[in-house]
Formats: sequence, structure tokens, C-alpha cells
Amino acid sequence: MSNIVPPADADARRAIKPVICYPTETLPKPDIGLYQAAFEGAEKIDEVIIPARDAASIEVPAGHLLRIICPEGPQVGDLDLFNSGNLDERFYSGKTRALHGTHVSIGDQLWSSFPYMRPMATVMEDTLAWYGIDEYGGSVHDVIGTRCDPYTGRVLNGVDYHYCCHSNLTRALARARGLSLPEAEKYVHDVLNVFMCTGFTRDTGQYFMKASPVRPGDTLGLFAEIDLLAVQSACPGGDCSSEHSSDAAQCYPLKMEVYKPAAGSLEGWQSPAVNAYDGSHGC
Repeated sequence: MSNIVPPADADARRAIKPVICYPTETLPKPDIGLYQAAFEGAEKIDEVIIPARDAASIEVPAGHLLRIICPEGPQVGDLDLFNSGNLDERFYSGKTRALHGTHVSIGDQLWSSFPYMRPMATVMEDTLAWYGIDEYGGSVHDVIGTRCDPYTGRVLNGVDYHYCCHSNLTRALARARGLSLPEAEKYVHDVLNVFMCTGFTRDTGQYFMKASPVRPGDTLGLFAEIDLLAVQSACPGGDCSSEHSSDAAQCYPLKMEVYKPAAGSLEGWQSPAVNAYDGSHGC
């Protein structure tokens, strides 16, 4: 393979301008101003602390706010979302990435899996929105990575580690729905990497992580478009500045809070019916 010769028009081929695969101009635009106004002085109705290197779950009714908080020290989290009444409808990171890009922020929506494919939640708060894209191509809140898991760890270094996010999420989902671990594991899926700073290297195209810019008090706020079960792991990588899936990194807890909007403040809003599956379409 070392003797491959580029064609004479190689530079011209590389210079062809890219085309966006999925233009989003026709998607209904969420009313972020309405959402944000609805939660000014809103009532907190539930909260849960996610211990370091562990996971927890919380129910988020449609029309409510899920606020994810970094309360103590720099920490990233792996978030799985499910339709609260139907675990088969779950967050689809790949399609969310195809529609909105590798990282999400205010105004982007988190889409559900086939055959349902509708917005599950809308990002309405992001105190790290200032970060943008850095000189390495890194940004925050990615839908690139999967989740740290014991299977990849075993392949790479021959070690079993079960405080990784996959295992944490499996245990938390099993507790939340009274499932066995094998039953729950089948539902655990690719995540939204909350607060994590990631990108792809320019030379090799490899997925990289770097120290998260998150600090105590930073938040990511998600407006629940449908009834949600949120399950989140506080990653054993801490701020992911050096490694993950180990006991070496300094780790901190995360917090999830649920807020009820002010009465009458969401007048005109309705849970999305876009492509809501009714059995009349699909393969």
C-alpha cells in the first residue's frame, strides 16, 4: 500500500466543497424564549445526586425542565434518555449528530430512535455555550462518543472495570424499572456526554478528549418534550483530562433537578407529534 500514487487531479478532488447531508431549515423551531421564560422562578419538584463513579435516574414529565448541575468539582456525565412509558423509544445520538452536529447547545434537540424519531428534549440552558470550538476542534456536550464500557476495556487492556458508564447506567436503569441486569443492559444506549470536551484529531481523525471547562455551578438545561426517564452516570474519568474508566482520576458527583413551569406559562406548547409512531409507517 506504500506505493499508492495520487491521481493527477488529487488536489482538485480534495478542494470540492462539502454539502450538508441533512439541512435542518424545514424542522420546526423550538421557542427557546418561551421555554426560558416559563422557568423563571419555577418550582423545583425533584432532585437526585449522582455519586462519583456511579449513576442515578430521575423522572421528567413533559413540559418540565431537567437541569444537570456540576455542584463540586470538574466532572463529566454520560446521559441516557428514555420515553418514560416505553423504553424502546430512546435517545438516538447518531441521528442527533447527523442533524445538529457533533456537539449540542441551546436550541438543539435530542432525537429519539426509529421508528419514533421525534424530539425528546430541547437544550434551553447551557452555561458552557461560551466555549465554542477550540483550536484543536474540541467542543462541549458531544454526541460523538459511545460510553466507556467494560467490553472495550477488556479488548484494549485485558482488565474488567465495572464502574464505567455502561455498567453504571445498566445498574441504574435496572433499579429504576425493576429489571434484571441482563434485561436492563439491552436498553442502555449511546449517550449525550454532558460537559465533556471532545473532538477529532486533524492528523489521524481519532476521537479525543481533553480537560472539561466545567466548573462548580455550571449547568445544562433540557426541556422535556415528552415524558422522560433520565439516567446519568458520573464518569470515572472525572473531567476526562487524562484517562477514563479507572480509579486514578479525581471524580466528583453530579446533580439532576426537575422544575415545574409556572402555571399557564407554556400556553400554546404541545408535545411534538412529528413522526410520532402510530404503526402506520416504517419498514
